[in-house]
Amino acid sequence: MKSSLPLLLVFAMTFASPAFAKGNPARGLKIAQRNCAPCHAVGRTGESVNPKSPPFRTLAQRYPLGDLEESLGEGIMVGHEGPEMPTFEFSPAQIADLMAYLGAIQVKKR
Repeated sequence: MKSSLPLLLVFAMTFASPAFAKGNPARGLKIAQRNCAPCHAVGRTGESVNPKSPPFRTLAQRYPLGDLEESLGEGIMVGHEGPEMPTFEFSPAQIADLMAYLGAIQVKKR
């Protein structure tokens, strides 16, 4: 039986540090526009189409972004009520890109 150590090492390296430190924000914006914009405001301005969906620029006011990164890796369902929120599956590279974008647009609470 082969050791699963290499697979565990790859997993640990992927999730050990915040993805937003190494992703591509431009690709992250495209992911957000494609998957999230039908409900969330994904830009630096604007209101969410669905009033229950927080604008992406304010997510860090509600959740530590690192927690969101983990949820994305598991197939995001956490923090959403009802069947409205679809389940997404993102690759580690897509998560890194989306987290980089989210990190770049956060606004501080006034």
